[in-house]
Amino acid sequence: MEVDAFRRLFPLRFHERHLLESIRPDGRPLGRARDTTIALGAVASANGSALAKIGCTTMLAAVKLEVMTPKAESPDEGCIVIDFHMPPICSPLVRPGRPAEAAPVITKQLTDIILSSGMIDLKELSLVSGKAAWMAYLDIYCLDADGALFDAALLSAVAAFSHLQIPVVSLNDNGRIVLLSEENSGAMWEKEPVNKEKRKLKLDTLPFSLTCVLHKNYILADPSAEEESIMETYLTVVLDSSMQLVSLNKPGGPGLAQTSAIQDCVALTIQRVKELQKILNEAISDMEVD
Repeated sequence: MEVDAFRRLFPLRFHERHLLESIRPDGRPLGRARDTTIALGAVASANGSALAKIGCTTMLAAVKLEVMTPKAESPDEGCIVIDFHMPPICSPLVRPGRPAEAAPVITKQLTDIILSSGMIDLKELSLVSGKAAWMAYLDIYCLDADGALFDAALLSAVAAFSHLQIPVVSLNDNGRIVLLSEENSGAMWEKEPVNKEKRKLKLDTLPFSLTCVLHKNYILADPSAEEESIMETYLTVVLDSSMQLVSLNKPGGPGLAQTSAIQDCVALTIQRVKELQKILNEAISDMEVD
């Protein structure tokens, strides 16, 4: 039987034969993630954006800022709204007119992680206490879904916020917040500008994640869509840039018989976080040079 035919008819057996040799069909060792790239500034019309690729899995994230009236209970805080999209172009499993089941789940996960990790102090989004603050809309589009969607979505979100520039705003004669374009930035206003120049959003500890598939005694880091479809148990570990645990998520599948499996996944995540920090820092440095 030809290899391709055997792979289609008996996918689990095909992968298990590779696992016996401690290698995967794409040539990776079990604990190695796929090649990862980040490109900042992918959407010119956004205040911050990034294109992140993990293997073939591709995410495009864009942040758009709008002025809002802060809530009465938090007059000195802005707000972040996150939405994850899976258009039909990303996978043959996503049908036109039918929302992908994974999209709202990943939206909820991203919202929980970004807000609970302490990456962004919402007070950094305040403009005028009780009167005006920034509403940050983060939209993430999955352009290619080939496994580990949450990992790539979180990476693109962190990169987009790292690229975010808060625009210059001022109070006009009526006391309303207005954006100052480059053309009229030198215009005279009755009141001082709220912020006199564009500034980067201050980010604290950045969250990064790694999804691992657990099959028998094997742990596969950063699974492809094919690996996820044939192996039932997977675990997503989220650590921040100081290596503190942010989240541990196991969506269904058989129970973990050994706690050592979790420890091994955390150890792989620590290594992965260091890799992602380096990739993000290089992308930021390249952007500053340009």
